[in-house]
Amino acid sequence: MKPALIALEDGRTFHGEGFGAEGTTCGEICFNTSMTGYQEVLTDPSYRGQIVTMTYPLIGNYGVNMLDGESLQPHVRGFVVSELSPITSNWRASGSLDDYLKKWNICGIQGIDTRALTKHLRVRGAMRACLSTEITDPAEAVECARNSPSMIGSDYVKEVTTPQLYEWDPEDKLSRDWTIVKGSGEQSGEVLESGQILKPLAPIRRRVVAYDYGIKFNILRRLRQHGCKVTVVPATTSAENVLALKPDGVFLSNGPGDPGALSYLSDELKHLFGRCPIFGICLGHQLLGLAYGGKGFKLKFGHRGGNQPVKDLTNGRVSITSQNHGFAIDAESLPAQVEVTHINLNDQTVEGMRHTEYPIFSVQYHPEASPGPHDADYFFEQFGKLMDDHPRRPEKR
Repeated sequence: MKPALIALEDGRTFHGEGFGAEGTTCGEICFNTSMTGYQEVLTDPSYRGQIVTMTYPLIGNYGVNMLDGESLQPHVRGFVVSELSPITSNWRASGSLDDYLKKWNICGIQGIDTRALTKHLRVRGAMRACLSTEITDPAEAVECARNSPSMIGSDYVKEVTTPQLYEWDPEDKLSRDWTIVKGSGEQSGEVLESGQILKPLAPIRRRVVAYDYGIKFNILRRLRQHGCKVTVVPATTSAENVLALKPDGVFLSNGPGDPGALSYLSDELKHLFGRCPIFGICLGHQLLGLAYGGKGFKLKFGHRGGNQPVKDLTNGRVSITSQNHGFAIDAESLPAQVEVTHINLNDQTVEGMRHTEYPIFSVQYHPEASPGPHDADYFFEQFGKLMDDHPRRPEKR
């Protein structure tokens, strides 16, 4: 493998070995604490513009496959691991992580002290970085990092949103959940040659329009599994055009970048208030907060991984959640008619909100959890109940 380095804008450098594509790349460096799910991380559009460090020490051991991507391609600027597994071993694998990154021209680096890098980012905060297999002078790489764009003020939604409206999974082939054959008894569902069992889908009961700010496939799967027919629309779609589709509810997706740079999106959401139920997650949650009149701020190093503890203030329940965000909404800036429903137990930041007058709620984390725990999956059922209890209104209040 070719020598490579990571240089941070504050002058700290780490040396290792390159894998994946050769070259030079810059972006905001961050860390993810998930133990599995690196392919889902790579293909999550919320990571647009970022170099991702995995804190789990061994990455790549189960390879990659054609089914676990959260979008059609990776979105990270670079990938940092402690050790790249030299062996790919899994019955679902279609290739190695190294070859996958080469295919998509993404630079990776292994053999560095990811624990030291993570501790540095926790103390100093997320910052710009340069990953290179070409630059050998650390000072030059540091300068390259310093000259790269800042995450503050960035609009990456325009790069990842769908260019046109589409119906998700019209033939119900992509949304079926699966498990594996267990024991010798009769199995419920369609059994494939691979040993996977496809579970039957719930009948369609509701129509949802989903704003694509960088939506993940598993969100669309979970909506369909909960009986929703989903129409995905570009991020810039007007409220009136959304309402013309006669949705029972509107979903606001995750996405990358600084929500403060997206006023053209948050301002449009105001025209949906009171017209139909709304459920937002991640960036969608932040855009709702701004639409309410609240203010956002950048977290020191963000919340990224599958082990974030969140407390539901309405019942005291604590969930372990999957998260990926670098910005948050300031609780003190929210108007009286918006209730904070969930907080992060590590730093007390806002993790959930609901409007007390309109059927609108949102969470900062990922209830579809791909990868991650399924503690928060109940929000999809809650969204369905909200749609049942609040039929769409033809006229605004």
